[in-house]
Amino acid sequence: MEIIGQSSAIKRVFKLIEKVAPTESTVLILGESGTGKELIARAIHQKSRRKDGPFIPVNCGAIPEELLESELFGYEKGAFTGANRSKPGRFELANGGTIFLDEIAEMSPKLQVKLLRILQEKTIERLGSERSISVNIRIIAATNRNLEAEVAEGRFREDLYFRLNVIPIQLPPLRERKEDIPLLAEHFLEKFCEREEVPLKRLSEEALKCLLSYSWPGNVRELENLMERLVILTEDEVIRKEDLPEHLCEPSSLSLNFPGTFPPEGLDLQETLKEIEKSLILKALEASGGVKSRAAKLLRLNRTTLIEKMKRLGLC
Repeated sequence: MEIIGQSSAIKRVFKLIEKVAPTESTVLILGESGTGKELIARAIHQKSRRKDGPFIPVNCGAIPEELLESELFGYEKGAFTGANRSKPGRFELANGGTIFLDEIAEMSPKLQVKLLRILQEKTIERLGSERSISVNIRIIAATNRNLEAEVAEGRFREDLYFRLNVIPIQLPPLRERKEDIPLLAEHFLEKFCEREEVPLKRLSEEALKCLLSYSWPGNVRELENLMERLVILTEDEVIRKEDLPEHLCEPSSLSLNFPGTFPPEGLDLQETLKEIEKSLILKALEASGGVKSRAAKLLRLNRTTLIEKMKRLGLC
């Protein structure tokens, strides 16, 4: 997928990609959820000398901790109950190419030590084996959390942070590159209209003004999800202001501390509750440093329930 944008903020990212891609340096991509970190990692790989090798993405936050080690390092037959055959890990599969470690801050201290060794020695050991295997890989890591704060709190190894933070790339949130919204919206409309085999839809001026005034807490991913929804649900070829979710153009006057007065024009209860739910989830993620398991505890939810809610609200 092409990286879309012409804002000064995204142009700075483009320049960094051009500079770092031909090198073998480790890259750390920083940015909020939904800003396109994997897209940047793929662009770096495609412009590198490793472009003909594999690109192996791993979401460290989506794989349970007890399974992540075997996924990354592989295992030998008999290494644990159920290991009926040997299996290479993601690091081996990435040999000659690039491995992208997303949500790197979710990695346990034990795995952080192992990753540090890979960065230093370029070797791995499968679970159940003492034989070292050399791997020729480039590591690109990403996180939506402040790793310096994680280091200060003792949750992330300082030596690993310095090893990963050779070339940092900070992705701007969509609210800081609003001039890119028309281009992105048009791109997503074309993509989904082609997929659904329907005539190309376009945004009216009023609808576009609403998109430009919105804060986009879910960033580019939220915009993409909205364009898909509009392609499917809007019957006319022109998407008007009234076709958009109410909260985009008319932010609710309600707050979590409801003042007791009711808007004279009324409100859409479902949309209002959705916005309150989204706001609470974002606040919980902010308070927990982006750690979904901690945010789930703050909200008294199961982690899987939180992730499902985030998907439904376009936050992941």
